[in-house]
Amino acid sequence: MDGKAKTIVWFRRDLRIEDNPALAAAARDGCVFPVFIWCPKEEGQFYPGRVSRWWLKQSLIQLEQSLTSLGAKLVLIKAQSTLEALLECIGAAGATKVVYNHLYDPVSLVRDHDIKQKLGELGISVQSYNGELLYEPWEVHGDDGHAFTTFDAFWDNCVHMQNEPASQLPPWRLGLCAGSVDGCSIDELGLEDESEKSSNALLGRGWSPGWSNADKALTEFVENHLCDYSKDRLRVAGNSTSLLSPHLHFGELSVRKVFHLVRMKHLLWSKEGNHDQEESANLFLRAIGLREYSRYLCFNFPFTHERSLLSTLKFFPWHADQSHFKAWRQGRTGYPLVDAGMRELWATGWIHNRIRVIVSSFFVKFLLLPWQWGMKYFWDTLLDADLESDILGWQYISGSLPDGHELERLDSPEVQGFKFDPEGEYVRHWLPELARMPAEWIHHPWDAPISVLKASGVELGLNYPKPIVDIDVARDRLIEAIFTMRGKEATARATNFNGTDEVVFDNSETSEIVGNPKAILREKLPCPTSSSHDQRVPSLQNSKNVILNRKRPMPAEDKPPLRDNVHNCNHNGETSKTDDDLRSTAESSSTKKQTTSSRTSFSVPQAVSLPLKVKPFPECESSGLKLPVEEEIDTEETSRENRWLLY
Repeated sequence: MDGKAKTIVWFRRDLRIEDNPALAAAARDGCVFPVFIWCPKEEGQFYPGRVSRWWLKQSLIQLEQSLTSLGAKLVLIKAQSTLEALLECIGAAGATKVVYNHLYDPVSLVRDHDIKQKLGELGISVQSYNGELLYEPWEVHGDDGHAFTTFDAFWDNCVHMQNEPASQLPPWRLGLCAGSVDGCSIDELGLEDESEKSSNALLGRGWSPGWSNADKALTEFVENHLCDYSKDRLRVAGNSTSLLSPHLHFGELSVRKVFHLVRMKHLLWSKEGNHDQEESANLFLRAIGLREYSRYLCFNFPFTHERSLLSTLKFFPWHADQSHFKAWRQGRTGYPLVDAGMRELWATGWIHNRIRVIVSSFFVKFLLLPWQWGMKYFWDTLLDADLESDILGWQYISGSLPDGHELERLDSPEVQGFKFDPEGEYVRHWLPELARMPAEWIHHPWDAPISVLKASGVELGLNYPKPIVDIDVARDRLIEAIFTMRGKEATARATNFNGTDEVVFDNSETSEIVGNPKAILREKLPCPTSSSHDQRVPSLQNSKNVILNRKRPMPAEDKPPLRDNVHNCNHNGETSKTDDDLRSTAESSSTKKQTTSSRTSFSVPQAVSLPLKVKPFPECESSGLKLPVEEEIDTEETSRENRWLLY
């Protein structure tokens, strides 16, 4: 390998050999020095939960074995600083280049930009590649250069892109750079505590992490289950979806490969006139598109992990009720479908995408808890915890997206239960105290006759809780909260600029409602380490705001007063201090003021390039505030798009 390039291949969430652009590029140029760096300090508040770390550990074990079989060795490093660890690897291997694949979450965007700049200053070439998406966020925009702000427009543009996403062939052999560093074993990384091993052992019975297992799971799904996806995906009991999301999150699967395999099936079934199977493939392709869209939103709006996209939510009077939050987490709300979902999540680290929508909607609309709390709890507990996807999901449910759930919409868990678990088998499995409850009453046991409750062994308030909030009370409180929000919004607009159009902007606690500056796409600044593959970094011309306009109905004059016995957050989203046992999940970054810059803060670099211009929304009128009735909810639910992906 004398005379050839020596390259550090920095693995992150791209734990595969096949279609790995960074690894393929390094292998073509010369010898490689593969490294995975675990730096808990830099993860900040988004340090992965137990089950997510278990998956990461198993995936690294298989990647290490695969690289060894190709002639290389994966170096594992636990570090206080990723930059210092990379510099140590560069010195040990005599490397002149570092390559990696892009990530799009706010933590990684800041860290990667910082590392690239500092390595460039030291004369080290840094090249990054797209190993995560079909198209980069800055490649997808309208003819006028504006970024898309609804999923349908975004995805329609993607499927009509001129250039096809190309896959990279896996290397058949790797040359290993000489040199050694103080690495560690997989156990020494500290991804799994001794106290966690007994619980984690159960995960191995149902899941097989690793890129080769991911490939098998993809083939099995596409060949045997994709054809029935349009029907099966609505069942909440059993394995009714692809179960590919954890494989995709850790980069064990190439999204390009998934897309091409499913699209080939779509074209085949379309040619054969098999409309049901064609619809299945189309729905799954849209699910892939939603994953793309989650990264697209995070890149163009890098504050969405902690603040609502639509600025009106800044004024929403969230109820910071710790007891309600605890009851929701423990599956003790008194609504069987919600409780079953939360207990399954705690026991397995997994819930069906439909259940995710139901429990999160209950969290936001019934309990009026801040959506950031729920997003953080999902991050802590999900096996496939994915920050970008969860941002999209929770913002969608909370009415924070232009094409999301209406904030006024209140879905009944009872109606949802009879629709998606009509016989109650899912509820019975996860709520053994309701195992003998007849299907007629299982989704609303509070209405069951006393004789039925006695025969079923159910004592409401004793072995199963009464509803934490009555649905009619929840509806009234939601209406009151919306009126309060709109009143405060109207007052703020009149005070600041007498405007009526809603503005989407980085609505931090100190930001003011100002005019609408345009976010434009700037050419990349010259950089000695840049290439046509390199990642751009989002930065706003005015760091306080981004434009998006949308008309909302004005608040009614007869606004009902808030109840005195409900504790409310103020309009900036500040909450009371959380107690110790809730701190890991209840604290969202929106309740903390960053006083110093650090790697774990989410300030966005200002020096590379701007996100795409954001096109104003078409104006849409509303006839006024009303909550949909249950029949409308039931019909609409099948046509609305879920914002949780491939579960």
